[in-house]
Amino acid sequence: MSKLSIAVVGAGIGGLTAALALARQGHAVTLVERRTGFTEVGAGLQLSPNASRILIKLGLGPALRRVATEPERVVVRAIRSGKVIGEVALGTFMRERFEAPYWVVHRADFQTILLDAVRSEPSIRLVMGRTVESVETSPSQASLTWLSAGGAQETHTADLIIGADGIWSQVRQQLGDRRPPAYRGYVAWRATFERSAAPAELAGNETGLWLGPQGHVVHYPIAGGRLVNVVAIERSRTPVDGWAAPGRREDLLGRYASAAPALRDLVSRPQEWLRWSLFDHPAERLAKGRIALLGDAAHPVLPFLAQGAAMAIEEAAALTTLLRDTQTDIPQALSAYEKQRLGRTARVQKEARTNGRVYHAGSMVAFGRNRVMRHLGSEGMTKRYDWLYGFRTPD
Repeated sequence: MSKLSIAVVGAGIGGLTAALALARQGHAVTLVERRTGFTEVGAGLQLSPNASRILIKLGLGPALRRVATEPERVVVRAIRSGKVIGEVALGTFMRERFEAPYWVVHRADFQTILLDAVRSEPSIRLVMGRTVESVETSPSQASLTWLSAGGAQETHTADLIIGADGIWSQVRQQLGDRRPPAYRGYVAWRATFERSAAPAELAGNETGLWLGPQGHVVHYPIAGGRLVNVVAIERSRTPVDGWAAPGRREDLLGRYASAAPALRDLVSRPQEWLRWSLFDHPAERLAKGRIALLGDAAHPVLPFLAQGAAMAIEEAAALTTLLRDTQTDIPQALSAYEKQRLGRTARVQKEARTNGRVYHAGSMVAFGRNRVMRHLGSEGMTKRYDWLYGFRTPD
């Protein structure tokens, strides 16, 4: 197998995974990151079996097991009454059914594991503090031009370029898709706190999901079970700036003044909250010539299906598989990648939007939703997503 020269733009979860997988296959990878250093504020991440099996195959299983937790179930409750609506089986049932675990992990821990693995690969060159200005493709090669923090301009050529540069992707714009992601009317509040401080009834090894017409709350243990990650979703007509806008704790507590006592107690524990706005963007192009997109750069997805990171990981694996035989024409391989992924990503985006409507349903629809959850039972709720969690990248 001949070695390809590949440039990956963006060193987030998707970019790091792609760089690692491609380097393990023998390619030379240049990983370009706009930031000058790696810092991640406290936030949780869910790695469902369709993602965890890929990470285990990459050899990251032992490191992830040391920092991840594997919740036994999701318990769904009503925000105001605290009444249990239903459950979703995770833990042993999920692992046995899909032959891979459903992990929850601190984003910073996961990023550190990926970064350590990337830095251990001699065929990966990590270039920090570079802002990509333009990307071009020709029949024989692709090129990107970046600016350093000091203003120096450099052009880098490669056999192909992968855009993994997030929701506001410059690479996507260079492919001709200049539509901005659409704000979907939700703002998320996030925080972490010591699990030992959680209300006793919510401190178990499980994920909590609280539903109401104006928003919902998700919480689960991370950092090997030491911390609790809490995310509160609220309807909002206007977005907030950035990924980590400070939120006033008093404002959030006011919104949950009439919530069930255990939930009020839970959201009162964190002293600091950060907010970000929820966007998505329908995927229409994932590749052009010798340029491909993955993850949020291609198709930002609402978090109501917990598949943002998983989609990027799937796509890193899909690209690696399609580029395994480098005698194949690269534009043809990337075109096959686009065809392989478009339908799945569109379905995930649609299901995530649907979950948002179902989670925040009014009384009549919520009544029907709750009856369906109880009828299906915990295992039936999991089986509804066989198409999602059972996915395997074609060999």
